[in-house]
Amino acid sequence: MFTSNPIFDNLILNTDSYKASHFVQYPPDSELVSAYIEARGGQFKQVLYFGLQAFLKAYWLKPITQAQIEEAADLLAAHGEPFNRAGWELIVNEYQGFMPIEICALSEGSVVPTGTALVQIQNTDPRLYWLPSYLETMLLRAIWYPTTVATLSWHAKQIIRQSLEMTCDQPAEQLPFKLHDFGARGTSSQETAALGGMAHLVNFMGTDTIAALLAARRYYQAEMPAYSIPAAEHSTITAWGREQEADAYANMLQQFAKPGKILAVVSDSYDIYHAVSEIWGKQLKEQVEQSGATVVIRPDSGQPEQVVIEVLERLEQAFGSRINQKGYRVLNNSVRVIQGDGVNLESLAVILARVQQQGFSTENLAFGMGAGLLQKVNRDTLSFAMKTSAIRIAGEWRDVYKQPITDLGKASKRGRLAVIKNAHGWQTIREDQLGSQHNQLQPIFRHGRLLKEVNFEDIRRQAERT
Repeated sequence: MFTSNPIFDNLILNTDSYKASHFVQYPPDSELVSAYIEARGGQFKQVLYFGLQAFLKAYWLKPITQAQIEEAADLLAAHGEPFNRAGWELIVNEYQGFMPIEICALSEGSVVPTGTALVQIQNTDPRLYWLPSYLETMLLRAIWYPTTVATLSWHAKQIIRQSLEMTCDQPAEQLPFKLHDFGARGTSSQETAALGGMAHLVNFMGTDTIAALLAARRYYQAEMPAYSIPAAEHSTITAWGREQEADAYANMLQQFAKPGKILAVVSDSYDIYHAVSEIWGKQLKEQVEQSGATVVIRPDSGQPEQVVIEVLERLEQAFGSRINQKGYRVLNNSVRVIQGDGVNLESLAVILARVQQQGFSTENLAFGMGAGLLQKVNRDTLSFAMKTSAIRIAGEWRDVYKQPITDLGKASKRGRLAVIKNAHGWQTIREDQLGSQHNQLQPIFRHGRLLKEVNFEDIRRQAERT
């Protein structure tokens, strides 16, 4: 995504093998094909749409070349597939290598019901009726992954938001930093980390995935979309040895504990309860309190809903707490807790419920998610699909659809589409039913040009507003 890779820079080959044979499979006199992308359902009932602009900037603003045509022709012939040389040479010779495609889409950051058309694509040259379907592989992949991560993150945000509003005096100030991205090392590639990490940042402002910062800066003009803090890992603590565990923690204070600063220290390398009560709560208590910093204790093993409560109670015993205006206990400002192990949507809700039941405010606690955020998703998480819904043959538009009797959940939409938003919510309708209503599917791309560009803050505002 960030460099020109000789293996992956040929868009003609960014497809599935069988797509190469489709140009001769359409009806005679085919001219225009209209297709759409939607999340049909799956794990969530609402989807946060995100990621198209990053894909278009990374891939579709660069022209296809004659050399790429020759590479594709040679590879596909050896692979056993036909090759539409005439079609691709038309794109190179008449369109300077840019896609003669028009894409209309919702505003990125829109939160809509599943089943809503997110993107609609159509060829603009009748000789290239086969092109929209050919592009399905790369375009669907560009949408389903960042949208799915953004959606998962958005649902986590709603769980945390609800708990903060019940237990915290300033929930809006706390919320942006309550879920931190720990997922970079668990992703399948740097591009995955960049896209998924950036999708998470639509909702939150904490990350350790540097690739996400680069992507947001490059593709959405985000100068600095998220932040992190100095933090220990097990190797930097256990390198001191078990007998010098307190020295390892003291070194963290010496290096990073300054007034107004925050640092995180993993404290379960040996005995989390001893570390909290004896080392942090007695041996280093005075240093912590006098530093003016906030030390965030990180447990990293055990049953999260049990360990978090025990750590909170031990920190309260050592450092004290106050009662906020909502009637919940808030630890001394010098200490907090972050739970980064075993966090997913289900455990997140359980942990927060236990914290609240024990009388603690959610402001005492932050979370980190790794593979559960960026990697444990797939196209079926939201049942993503791109389907052709209309074709123009000899000047006449016809509906195209599938309706398998063995799985009606895979039935597709018919006709050229529009999306409206009114008092009844979001709805996907036929374009010929639009009338005077505003179509939320707006032109985004045409013939190698971005028609509308959005920045990261606009997307964040859109997601928060909807």
